[in-house]
Amino acid sequence: QVQLVESGGGLVQTGGSLRLSCTASGRTFSNYGMGWFRQAPGKEREFVVAISPSGGSTFYADSVKGRFTISRDNAKNTVYLQMNSLKPEDTAVYYCAAGPYFLRTRASDYAYWGQGTQVTVSS
Repeated sequence: QVQLVESGGGLVQTGGSLRLSCTASGRTFSNYGMGWFRQAPGKEREFVVAISPSGGSTFYADSVKGRFTISRDNAKNTVYLQMNSLKPEDTAVYYCAAGPYFLRTRASDYAYWGQGTQVTVSS
């Protein structure tokens, strides 16, 4: 089992920045590919970005490419999502997820999920 806890969400104006954190406990964090997903009200959960277990490879959704940056610190069992140039359409609950595969975009490929953190971008 892996337990994931997100933090860092909040309210920010258009163009602002936030950094989300996701800290893991349980099994060896460095064995898992990690991903961030988001879900806006009335919409399906969508892929945002994924990172390989070593942190050496990443894959971004087109909607966030160039604005968001994922990173991980395996010594701290934490993955980060730096979000810059935020837009109102980025408003959603953001979830981190862990899974045995690398750089997957489907939610079904991830075995463990955090509880989510709300990000609200005001116009």
